[in-house]
Amino acid sequence: MKPLWAELKPLFYGLALFSFVINLLYLVPALFMLQVFDRVIPTNSRETLWVLLAGVGTALAILFVLDYVRLRLQHLIGNVVDERLSPTVVHAVVTAAARSPLNARPDAMRDIATLRSLFSANGLTALMDAPWIVVYVAVIAVFHPALGWGAAAAAVLMLGLAWLNDLVNRKALDAVQKETRQASRYVEGSLRNAEVLQAMGMTERLLSRWRTQQDEALSLQNSTSHASVSFSAASRLLRQAVQVMMMSIGAYLVLTQAASAGVMIATTVLLGRALQPVEQIVGSWRVLNEARSAYRRLRDLCAHFGKEEPRMSLPRPAGRLRVDGVSFRPPGTEKLALSGVSLHLAAGEALAIIGPSASGKSTLARLLTGIWQPTVGTIRLDGTDMSTWSRREIGPWVGYVPQDVELFDGTVADNIARLADPDAEAQAVIAAATRANAHDMIVQLPLGYDTPIGDGGARLSPGQRQRIALARAMYGDVRLLVLDEPNASLDAEGEIALARALSGLRAEGVTSIVVTHRPSLVAHVDKILILEAGQVKQFGPASEVMRSMQKQSHAALAARAA
Repeated sequence: MKPLWAELKPLFYGLALFSFVINLLYLVPALFMLQVFDRVIPTNSRETLWVLLAGVGTALAILFVLDYVRLRLQHLIGNVVDERLSPTVVHAVVTAAARSPLNARPDAMRDIATLRSLFSANGLTALMDAPWIVVYVAVIAVFHPALGWGAAAAAVLMLGLAWLNDLVNRKALDAVQKETRQASRYVEGSLRNAEVLQAMGMTERLLSRWRTQQDEALSLQNSTSHASVSFSAASRLLRQAVQVMMMSIGAYLVLTQAASAGVMIATTVLLGRALQPVEQIVGSWRVLNEARSAYRRLRDLCAHFGKEEPRMSLPRPAGRLRVDGVSFRPPGTEKLALSGVSLHLAAGEALAIIGPSASGKSTLARLLTGIWQPTVGTIRLDGTDMSTWSRREIGPWVGYVPQDVELFDGTVADNIARLADPDAEAQAVIAAATRANAHDMIVQLPLGYDTPIGDGGARLSPGQRQRIALARAMYGDVRLLVLDEPNASLDAEGEIALARALSGLRAEGVTSIVVTHRPSLVAHVDKILILEAGQVKQFGPASEVMRSMQKQSHAALAARAA
């Protein structure tokens, strides 16, 4: 966030300069009133009136132009905030969600929109004008000390009302935003299981739970809205009362000949201008508070998951993989999911990771891709700690198919090309599909590689999604391939295609790691790693591990028979 504010600093200086000149020009109408009542009317001087009209007309024209430019500058700042902050926030959102679902922040982009809207609202203009309250009060005091004291008291009352509004509503508004976000996330998360909800008649129960959360949010929102409306109404009432009070003081001074009628009118105009920013701040407090909360959330998100620091480029890896004493504790838990895992693979070797459910297989797969970082130990690719690689650089060399396949809204080619321009990379897209033995399946789709697949691949069958995900993982110059249950949704034809693809990758020298429950893929690997309760039970050449497993199976059968 600091580089962003450094870039915005000159724009804010420009905004402050425009605000300075604009507020100086706002003195002109008050001075015009003063001169008209004190000089023009008593002397019946038409010439003076024309000169004053010309001067105030010029000042108002300049004021219009400067006010317009200031508003345009505010919009420009909002656009710069969006353009500069969005890439960092998107990177942070992806990184946070990849490390743990608990860190997911799908509403972060709405926070950027909230922050950008601040620069289109009256609240920011009011904040820029607020320091001029002191100047306007000082000018009023020059007219007469009594008027100055009255204006100062009015300003203090209005500022006190704004402070009280903040004190009463800040925590409540934060709570409203939190409850609203939680209710929205609950529905968004539940929609991913829409088929289950519909098939098992759970929609009404979902609605009931959402309604409970939404009612809490609405209850808080109603209470804060009532408070905000009350403060806004009180602000307008107080401003009118202050205007009446100041007019009364001015009239009394005129009657006692301590001040002129021009002073009374000019004071009223200046006081209205002085109190206007405070009233706008009270009226825009909800927007200002939401922008402040959004900024804090974005700041914390970027501080923890911001863009990577530039790192020295490293050469293309051959694919040698070494895992030394890796342990991992998932965020928010005390129990280790993996403990003391070690293994090594030469470039081009294939490894099968097997074991019972919840043994840590998928966790190890995520660690091997570099998505997660080990709590203890190191994972090295070609001797370099994977945590020191730039994701931008290592990403093209890594292929990954997660256990739950997710595709992006777009065409088949868009997904295989990893969101690159599929037209520019047409040959690479076809080559990846061919490596994955998915080309024949893809060309049979209605539009072939240009077939839109819908959000998450909704227009495809699970097996088709799995095979396209395999092609995406094999796209480009992949040196490390990690497949987590890649045959979970494949039919017999798909499994044969996957086995052929793995054999082809071994021949190309690609290091492959397959998490599987099925024995059909084990015949195509060089080594096997057996995990149990997060620890390595056995690791070695596939033939040796298979013989050991067979012996253990025979021994177990013999023990049962006995």
